[in-house]
Amino acid sequence: MISETATKKAALPADECEIEIREITDRAELKKFVEFQNILYKGCEAYVPALNFDELDTLDPKKNPAYDYCDTKFFMAYIDGKPVGRICGLLNREYNRVWDRKCVRFTRFDYIDDIRVSKKLIAAVEDWALSEGMDEVQGPMGFTDFDKEGMLVEGFDEPNMFFTIYNHEYYVEHMARLGYEKSVDWIEYKITAPDSLDPRIYSIAERALKNNNLRSIRFKKTRDVIPYKQKIFNLLYEGYKHLYGYIPLNQAQIDMVFDQFVTMVRPDFLSLIVDENDDPVAFGVIVPSMSEAARKSSGNLFPFGFIHLLKALTAKKCDTLEFLLIAVKPELQSRGVNAQLLVEMFDGAKKFGVKYCETGPMLESNNKIHLMWKRFEHRQHHRRRCYIRKLDK
Repeated sequence: MISETATKKAALPADECEIEIREITDRAELKKFVEFQNILYKGCEAYVPALNFDELDTLDPKKNPAYDYCDTKFFMAYIDGKPVGRICGLLNREYNRVWDRKCVRFTRFDYIDDIRVSKKLIAAVEDWALSEGMDEVQGPMGFTDFDKEGMLVEGFDEPNMFFTIYNHEYYVEHMARLGYEKSVDWIEYKITAPDSLDPRIYSIAERALKNNNLRSIRFKKTRDVIPYKQKIFNLLYEGYKHLYGYIPLNQAQIDMVFDQFVTMVRPDFLSLIVDENDDPVAFGVIVPSMSEAARKSSGNLFPFGFIHLLKALTAKKCDTLEFLLIAVKPELQSRGVNAQLLVEMFDGAKKFGVKYCETGPMLESNNKIHLMWKRFEHRQHHRRRCYIRKLDK
């Protein structure tokens, strides 16, 4: 743990405490890297821990197929042998190819409130970026858009989602002092589930299916969606490829992401709309909130963490749902197809006594997705930011 003594020493002048940066190269040290955030945010009610084993697999070249086109560097900062910060540098060659950039990303960037710690950590990544011939650093961004991204800049007192980043408010000041500027923002809404949907939404949805020769598929079992797997990910790429930083997934990644979703999603919370050729044109996924279960687990699946998570996923009633994915074929986005997704997902939510729904991060410039929520009582409760800095060669 970070001792009170180490924290106090971090506030001393530079000549009175030495900050050591170590590169992490083995799995034992990587475990300490992963566990650092749970130490840093201990006692913070808004923080929701990631599952340690899941984080370790994500950061392991043998487990994460994104390493087919990614390289990483891990660094930790220490004062008197105590960890006080961490950062992962990520060179995503596929992102650089698709978007014609020379960029290194940073992710898993956490630190005590000492500018010298954050400065030394980001400098380690910047030096690596320059050694690789890169000319900019951006983040926090992960391996793909299914990884956590976006530093929290508003909503520090609001409970975090299981699938998003939490960070302390002082991070924002640090980023400014480190010379990083806003690249893009994502925003999130908390939506109050209505007792019933506006009848006009049902009418719009019905017309959208009829006029475009579409049909909605209702699944009795989650595994019934498996035959549509490949086409669903083709749809996701088609719908998302214009969005900030999005890159296509390789086949191993598609299989991994799909398997993760299948184990989590109930048929009631899975929506699929297909055309006359049985090709997906719209897809939506929501899950019961796992934030409270993750907090109870403290990031550990065993001995009792899996019980808390299983209860959250299989409960007959749930207070809050989280939107994971919504994708609509671009040419149908203005033809009311979104309404059918809303009808199906909110009808499914009603069976479980849901009071609130939380959206995932949405680009603030993505007006089409924001329009989906205008008919509902909602409030923006989080804002996240990708920062960027051009490097001096």
